[in-house]
Amino acid sequence: MTHHPPGNTAPHLPADLYRQAQATGQPIVIVHQAPTTRPTPTRYLVPLGIALAATVGVIGLVAALLALIEFAAHTAALLVGTAGPIGVGGITLKLARSKTK
Repeated sequence: MTHHPPGNTAPHLPADLYRQAQATGQPIVIVHQAPTTRPTPTRYLVPLGIALAATVGVIGLVAALLALIEFAAHTAALLVGTAGPIGVGGITLKLARSKTK
């Protein structure tokens, strides 16, 4: 079985320096300073873009639903206007008012 080192997972401390400090009893202090950079704009722009796309999609769905409802209302008005009164067994139901009054 061969051993594969894990790669660069932590700051490297040379073995001879470690052995020298261990032999003399000298403490080892490792200071690792995180880089002081500003976060990249993509960190904020990607969620903002996703939210904007979702909002535009919802607005599109609402507009399509309103157009469908408007079309259905116009179709119903057209059918009521052309059908005239509906009668069943002597009972007549007038669905729309006549225009000649």
